[in-house]
Amino acid sequence: MFAVVRTGGKQYRVAPGDKIVVEKLDGQAGDRITLDDVLLAGDGGNLKSTNGLTVAAEIVAQAKGEKVTVFKKRRRHNYRRKKGHRQLHTILQIVAIGDQKAEKKAAPKAEAAPKTEAAPTEAKAKPAKPRKADTEAAQVEATPTENPAPSDAKEAGAAKAKPKAAAKSPSTKNAAPAKGAAKKAPKAK
Repeated sequence: MFAVVRTGGKQYRVAPGDKIVVEKLDGQAGDRITLDDVLLAGDGGNLKSTNGLTVAAEIVAQAKGEKVTVFKKRRRHNYRRKKGHRQLHTILQIVAIGDQKAEKKAAPKAEAAPKTEAAPTEAKAKPAKPRKADTEAAQVEATPTENPAPSDAKEAGAAKAKPKAAAKSPSTKNAAPAKGAAKKAPKAK
């Protein structure tokens, strides 16, 4: 059986056992409420009378919706307003429509497997291959990098006092000149 109910200015097609998200309703999680505004009811292709028909529901949770950003702007007037909003919702579980209640689904029972057979299959299982991102991250962590900044004040003072003679600046002999500073040498005749 199904019904079309109106709540919060919106219409919802529901059946016993369905979960729906509606506008905020008063109540705590676990409370039962009745939706009296039933617009249509039916069973398969046959419609039924809605006189005195109610839909029973249970509140699952009170929640907030997605954030909506409201941005107003009037160009050339230096007018900008930005506001956010999260709508309050109530999540309902439909328990019954009229006198027809939701059918409870039986949970499938897991069969207990013997533990003696489970142990050899675990031994045969291949180890999972590491992902490419994990291996690259491990390689990056393993390679030591030099810290250009001195670790303590003594090294900082020593570095300022003595310039490094061993460090040579790169040769500019074969390097191309900068674009703006390029001057052409006169050609030899």
